[in-house]
Amino acid sequence: MSLKLSFLWHMHQPNYVDENGIMCMPWVFLHAIKDYYEMPWLLSRFPRLKATFNLTPTLIKQIKLYEAYGYEKDKFLMIWIREVSRLKEEEKKYLIKICKSTPFDTMAKPLKRYAALYHNENFNEDELIDLEVLFLLSWCGNYLRQNSTVVQMLIGKETPYIQSDKVELLDALLEFIPQILPFYATLLQSGQISLSTTPYNHPILPLLIDMQTAIASNPRTVLPQNPLSLEEDARKQVDKAIELYVEVFGQKPTGLWPAEGAVDEKSLHLYRERGIQWVATDEAILLKTFKSNERKLCYQRYEYDSVFIAFRDHALSDSIGFRYRFMKEKDAVEDFMKRLDEIGQQNQDANVFVVVDGENAWEFYRNNAMDFFLKLYDAVNKSRTVSMQRFDEAAKEKRRELSSLHPGSWIYGTFDTWVGQSEKNRAWELIYQTKKETAASYRRLDQKTRALVDEHFLASECSDWFWWYGEDHFSDFLEEFDTLFRSHLIAIYELCRIPVPSNLYLNIFNKRNAFLSQVKPQFPLSVEIDGKESSFYEWLGAGMIDESKVFSTMDGAKRIVQKLYYGENETFMYFRLDVNMKQFLKTYKEIKLHFKESPDAIVLPVATHYQQDGLILVCKDVVEFSIDKKYCRKKSNLHLQLEITDKQNSSEFVPIFGEIEVCLNDYSKNWFI
Repeated sequence: MSLKLSFLWHMHQPNYVDENGIMCMPWVFLHAIKDYYEMPWLLSRFPRLKATFNLTPTLIKQIKLYEAYGYEKDKFLMIWIREVSRLKEEEKKYLIKICKSTPFDTMAKPLKRYAALYHNENFNEDELIDLEVLFLLSWCGNYLRQNSTVVQMLIGKETPYIQSDKVELLDALLEFIPQILPFYATLLQSGQISLSTTPYNHPILPLLIDMQTAIASNPRTVLPQNPLSLEEDARKQVDKAIELYVEVFGQKPTGLWPAEGAVDEKSLHLYRERGIQWVATDEAILLKTFKSNERKLCYQRYEYDSVFIAFRDHALSDSIGFRYRFMKEKDAVEDFMKRLDEIGQQNQDANVFVVVDGENAWEFYRNNAMDFFLKLYDAVNKSRTVSMQRFDEAAKEKRRELSSLHPGSWIYGTFDTWVGQSEKNRAWELIYQTKKETAASYRRLDQKTRALVDEHFLASECSDWFWWYGEDHFSDFLEEFDTLFRSHLIAIYELCRIPVPSNLYLNIFNKRNAFLSQVKPQFPLSVEIDGKESSFYEWLGAGMIDESKVFSTMDGAKRIVQKLYYGENETFMYFRLDVNMKQFLKTYKEIKLHFKESPDAIVLPVATHYQQDGLILVCKDVVEFSIDKKYCRKKSNLHLQLEITDKQNSSEFVPIFGEIEVCLNDYSKNWFI
C-alpha cells in the first residue's frame, strides 16, 4: 500500500483596516504571536515532512503594517498600551470585551490569575492591568513561551503587573512579528513547504463574476435584487494577489486556495489565464460534478481547463478542525492514521488532501495543539505506507480531465453561506448600488484616487462580511464587522465627491444574541424513551439549543439537527434531537458523546430502537436516548459535545464550538414559584 498525503494550512484574517488606515480589531496580531510562526515551526522539527501553507493577501498586508508601524495602526493595542488611569469609560469597555474573548478552558484557565479575573464584571486599575497583560500572554504560542525571555519572565511573575511590564511585553512581541514572513520564505527555498495565495480580499470569486452561479449551484438560493457582474473586480482580485505575493516572496505563486474553496468553471479559466497551475476545493464539488456519493473518486487526481484541482478529504479535514480537540492527542492521531490506512487499503495509489484552517481551531485544543501536532507529525514521519507531498508536487503528476465542474464552496458544495439570506443579500445590493451610483464619477477621477476607490471596492467584496451577516453565524463583534463593511462603501462616495446615501448609515444586521437560542436545564426530567413527545411536560425544564438559529461556524440552515434538548435526573441523562427523521435514518450511522472529563466516547448506533447495558435510543418522530450515569465520572458538572456521523464518515457536531455544560443534580438556582 502506498498513499500520498498532502496538508494545506490556510492562514487568513479579514481586512480589518478602516478608511483611516487603522485595524479595528486585533486578531491578526493575536494569531501572529500564537499561530503564524508556530505552525511552520512545528513542521520544521520534522525535516523529512512537507506541507503547503496558504497566506492570504489581507493577512500579509496587515502583518506588514505591524512591521512598519508597530502598534500605531491597531486600535486595540493603542488603547492597551496606555495607562489605565487615562482611559475613558468606553475605551475600558472595549478593552475588557476583547480581553474576555479568549476561550476560557484552553487559554485563560491555565493562567491562574487570568482565570480568577476572567468572569469579573468590574475591574479596579490594578486588576485591569493584570487582565491586559494576561490576555496577551494567553495568546503567546509555545514558540514564544519557549524562546522569549520576556514572555517567560512575565508568565512566571507572581506579583501584580505594572505599566512597564506592558511596555516590555509589547516591545518584545512587535520585535518578533517581522520574523514571520521571512521564516516562510526560508522553508519555501528549502523545499519543505510550498506557498499558495488567495484572491486579494478573500472574495467568493464565482459570485463576483456572475451572481447567477449561486442558482446553478443551488436552484433554491434567493438572489440579491438587480445583481451586477463584477468580473472586472474579480480580475483585479487575482492580479493584485499575485502582485503582492511576488513582492514578498520574489516569485509568482503556482497555486491558489480560492476563498472558502469557492470554484466554478469561469473562475478556473481566469486562474489559468493568470498562470495558476493548481487550486484546492472540497470533495463535495467533485461528488456533485459526478452526481455520485462514491468517495473513492476523491482520491484520484483531476484537472479542469488545464488547472489541477485537489479535492480535500472532508472527514479528515474536519476531524482536525472540529473533532480531535475533544480527544486525547494519542487517540486522535491513532484515529487519523487508522482512517488513512483504510483509504490506502481501498484505493491504490491514493492521494489524500487535507485542507484545514491553520489558526482558528488551535485555541480550542490543549496547549495550542502543539502536543497533537508533534504526535501527528511523528506518526506520519514513521509511517512506511504514507509519504508526504506538497500540493505543487501533486499537480505535476498525471491527472484525469474533468469535462465540467459543479460550482460551489467547501460548505455543502453551495454558496448559501454567502448569499441567499436577507442580510447577506442586502450587503450585495449595497455594493451594486455603490457601483452604479459612482460609475460616472469614477471615470473622472485621477489615477491615484481611482486606486483608492478600487481598494475599498475590493475590500467590500471580502467573503467574511457575508459570512457574519445572516442567522447562520454569530460573533460578539457583529456591530464592528457591519460598521467596517459599510465604511468602505461610504469612503467610495466620499472619494467620488458625491453625497452618501442615508441607507449606508443604517445597520444591516439585526441585533441578536447567541444565548437567546440556548436554555439551560431548569428541573430534573422524567422521560419515556419512545421517540415521541409523549406529553407537553415531558421535556419541560430541559436544556435546549436551537441549532436552526444558533450562530455556529457552519451553515446552520443545512444542519441535520434542528434542536437539541438535554437534562437528567438522579439515574439517567436524557437527550432529544429534532431532525428530519427520514434523512437521518437513511444517511447517519452513529451518535457519539464526547465528554471532556472522560477519554472515551459513548457510542450509540442510529437505529429505530437500540437498547444495551444502560443505553436506550429510539428514533420515531424525534431521536430520544438516555444514558445511565454509571458512564459518567462523579463530578459536579460535565462538558460534552455530540458527534453525529454519516455513512461516509463525515460528522456534524452539536454544538460545533463550545460544549454543553450539564450541572448535575443542582437546580436550586433555577427554582421558581
